[in-house]
Amino acid sequence: MNVKEQTIIHLTGNRMKTTDQEIHIVGKIDEPLILILENVLSNLECDALVDLAKNRMERAKIGKSHAISDIRTSSSMFFDEGENELIQRIETRGSELLNIPVSHAEPLQILHYKSGEQYQPHYDYFTSGNVVNNRICSLVMYLNDVDEGGETYFPSLHLSVTPKKGSAVYFEYFYNDYHLNELTLHGGNPVAVGEKWVATQWMRRQSHRQI
Repeated sequence: MNVKEQTIIHLTGNRMKTTDQEIHIVGKIDEPLILILENVLSNLECDALVDLAKNRMERAKIGKSHAISDIRTSSSMFFDEGENELIQRIETRGSELLNIPVSHAEPLQILHYKSGEQYQPHYDYFTSGNVVNNRICSLVMYLNDVDEGGETYFPSLHLSVTPKKGSAVYFEYFYNDYHLNELTLHGGNPVAVGEKWVATQWMRRQSHRQI
């Protein structure tokens, strides 16, 4: 009999509460744990993140080498850690939601996909080199509705998540069973009509911030 591995998030029911938000679970896969969440961000928070980021975008890069690649054709930027009250609030909410100290969080990243732009299937954790403090989970928050395309898809699981403003998809890949981690292979489908804005919060296994 296979024993189910421990998860980072401990679920009881279909709602999760942080200090300032009640978040609804509207979809779930158990292994690896993937959650589709609603009401993670308010409409005002989504709009504010886009407004703060839009003049700071640069061509997105991939991996620890920070290389430009056709694998990823979007643009991106990172906020400074705790840059302002809005960023602090969202970082704190993410920390409470994921049950991981904010000191383990990478800076909040904003991604922008124009029509035709995409991110081919990849892992969020680092797969090469001697990584001492690897990523263990991702929270991908959608900042707008996409007219067509732009889904986050997991090809190994035949799962596709449609962007919806204020909603998010969470997935974790810290398991001892590497096959479970590999099932989190995911990509961003090309945006067919409109554009896509996303905020991503990655968490590390150990403290990552100098605080």
